[in-house]
Amino acid sequence: MRRSLSLTAALLASTILGAPALAQTRTPPNPPLVEGGFATTDATDPYIWLEEVEGERAMAWVNEHNTRSLGVLQGDPRYAGLHEQALALVQARDRIPSPGFTHDGHIDNFWQDASHVRGIWRRTTLDSYRTDAPEWETILDIDALSTAEGKNWVYKGSSCLPPDERLCLISLSDGGKDAVVVREFDSVTRQFVQGGFELPESKGGATWVDADTLLISRDFGPGTLTSSGYPMVVKRLKRGQSIDQAETIFTGQPSDVSVGGGTLRDADGVIKAVIINRGVNFYESETHLLNADGTTTQLQLPAKSDINALVQGQLVVTTNQDWTAPSGQAFKTGDVFAWNMDAWLADPAAPAQLIVRPGARESVEAVRATRNKLVVALYENVRGAAYVYTPNPSGEWARTRLALAENSTVGLGSSSDQDDRIFVSVAGYLSPSTLSLVDAATGQMAQVKAIPPKFDASGMTVEQHEARSADGTMIPYFVVHKTDMPLDGSNATLLYGYGGFQVSQLPGYSPTVGKLWLERGGVYVVANVRGGGEFGPNWHEAARQQNRQRAHEDFQAVAQDLIARNITSQPHLGVMGGSQGGLFMGAMLTQRPDLINAAVIQVPLFDMFRFHRLLAGASWRAEYGDPDIPEQRAWIAEYSPYQNLRAGQPYPEVFIHTSTKDDRVHPGHARKAAARLEELGYPVLFYENTDGGHAAGANLRETARRIALEYTYLTRRLMDVPAEE
Repeated sequence: MRRSLSLTAALLASTILGAPALAQTRTPPNPPLVEGGFATTDATDPYIWLEEVEGERAMAWVNEHNTRSLGVLQGDPRYAGLHEQALALVQARDRIPSPGFTHDGHIDNFWQDASHVRGIWRRTTLDSYRTDAPEWETILDIDALSTAEGKNWVYKGSSCLPPDERLCLISLSDGGKDAVVVREFDSVTRQFVQGGFELPESKGGATWVDADTLLISRDFGPGTLTSSGYPMVVKRLKRGQSIDQAETIFTGQPSDVSVGGGTLRDADGVIKAVIINRGVNFYESETHLLNADGTTTQLQLPAKSDINALVQGQLVVTTNQDWTAPSGQAFKTGDVFAWNMDAWLADPAAPAQLIVRPGARESVEAVRATRNKLVVALYENVRGAAYVYTPNPSGEWARTRLALAENSTVGLGSSSDQDDRIFVSVAGYLSPSTLSLVDAATGQMAQVKAIPPKFDASGMTVEQHEARSADGTMIPYFVVHKTDMPLDGSNATLLYGYGGFQVSQLPGYSPTVGKLWLERGGVYVVANVRGGGEFGPNWHEAARQQNRQRAHEDFQAVAQDLIARNITSQPHLGVMGGSQGGLFMGAMLTQRPDLINAAVIQVPLFDMFRFHRLLAGASWRAEYGDPDIPEQRAWIAEYSPYQNLRAGQPYPEVFIHTSTKDDRVHPGHARKAAARLEELGYPVLFYENTDGGHAAGANLRETARRIALEYTYLTRRLMDVPAEE
């Protein structure tokens, strides 16, 4: 479904098995940092030069470490086999091609495999897609384009103009960066439009208004970016104009995260409103209506909210805070409700209708609109279900539950503008993904795709346990393992966590985890700690800013619980996480190194005294706090891994990796972490991919190499440990 909707500021019953959860005492904080001590100021940070992303000295350091670490890991006799398996899995042609409905009912897909490493954008009919061997037509070949232009293009998506969707804006990234160039493309002639819209590399967005008009938010030169490095200005660009001729229609504040333009379109592609979103911080935003005379009017919405859909004239909104509407209605955090859009625009005090109010252990994970229905993925205790809601302007919205497999992850895919069909996926840790086409009007569904098993899950099981965190909160986690696993503490166990930004860690089928870890006897654990969204916005809020340490304690509680149950023991326990999860691993390393023998630290945040000065870091102050404010600096100081690395600790050899092309989380974080560890005398493996962006892989081959390096490292640290340890 391709209706354009406003974006928020984020440019993003329990079953207790086994032994009872154990009570804990609060983890002692790290020794207080002394101002003037290591890296508490720029002057006392001896490795600040590693923040020069492509500086000559910094890149020499990177190349030296890459050579050494690759020599160790790729020199391991098991690496070749793991790499071969990873490459076969990520390039497999029997994956489910992710379908996207076009306005005329065709199916779009972006596909990568061994023959299309960078990928192709392709299209087929729905009837053909439902067969075992769809007949695809290539619209744009990114490999061929890269070769022709001598670029390492990474496809970042397309936006096509309704209703015919012939004209498209293609976003292309150099090596995987968030910053993209945008070029107009004719999907019928399959050529870039000569003299068409073309926007130079920048973070930002571009939205069609009509065939000759775009709303664009870019880097327009000095004074047009926020302190987070995102656009502060929205302009209206007419065909034939240069960018400097575009008309400014909205300007935010330097302290904002970002601003951008969008449209609200009905199922026929007709614009009902042109809107501007001002991201005041990562979680709070303003939505402004662009009036016909060029002025804007702020809409009365909760500061923490998302516009989800426009269906049958009903504007569907989720609030992430308790909120009293102008009508006097009181809505609770996590509620989904709707207004008749025309009535609400005419009178902000028009009443809204409540659609969903999640319970304490529930969360709304996704909302999609078909032509006439609203489909909601509602999770209870991290287990998914999908419900269909029918708009009723005069009363309650009717609700029916789709007959999907229980105790699984339910994903809502693309939906049709022309009828009520929607793609719905179901998967579990041991259950390969299936894709069904559902008619939301009738509830009828038919499975159209399923991936064959990618690893041997026979004799394996999934359990859900809970651990008691330091403040008494029960933290759920999943354990995937062989059923006959001995409870003697000898099992090589990988504990994964993220713990931030209201991102839920839902059960999913991972061929690489299954093949490279579970099949080989490893145990895989996913912790649903606070800071995520597993139980709605309040679960996230409980570990934000001054409460960040709660998420770290939750993760530590899960690690302790695994050991208490004799599932594993310190010599066999490793942790893994990326980005915010990389910060999570850094806190685990500096606070409870006695619990672990391995840590895979992926594209991490690490220096939390300088995170807000590096790339997009300023946008995350709403999550972590501001190190320039003394009170907030104090709570950040308690866990910032870089400053809290100390000599004489039982740190295991860690594996840190990042990407030179990551323009979201600065690679300096990872580099400085490795340099400081080495200075203190600890062994460390460091690898930096010179392409790949924040995903640390610009193409499938690079992704397979990263995965093989990680599991080679984990094998060495957790499976090679002598039993007597």
